Amino acid sequence: MYGAVSPEDGELFSLVMPYANTECMNVFLDELSKAYPDDYILLLLDNAAWHRSSAMVVPDRIELFPLLPYTPELNPIEMIWDEVREKGFRNEIFKNLEAVIDRLCLTVKELAKDVQRVASITHRRRLIDALSF
Repeated sequence: MYGAVSPEDGELFSLVMPYANTECMNVFLDELSKAYPDDYILLLLDNAAWHRSSAMVVPDRIELFPLLPYTPELNPIEMIWDEVREKGFRNEIFKNLEAVIDRLCLTVKELAKDVQRVASITHRRRLIDALSF
């Protein structure tokens, strides 16, 4: 799953993709740009190989901001993934990969409905202050 979150207002955008690679990252960035056509998006990223590929196509209104290695606590989407793991995947065996994907989608969809909860999970005043212009 690829995702982006706005810690300021709790807006969550996500896509389930078949791979973690540059091609899927390009699809995600394009869809994110289309979903928020009037916004300038500063997207924090870890140092995954597909986040640094020269083949990545970044839409004009999206700026990538790579974080230092080993600093996942600075990336708001990591807090969402922690919440998804905790709430959606607790001590359960799934019959197949499709069941895992279904649970993932359901968990993220339910979380995304509650923007106040998403904001409370991801909002870090020092991060907001550091990125405010």
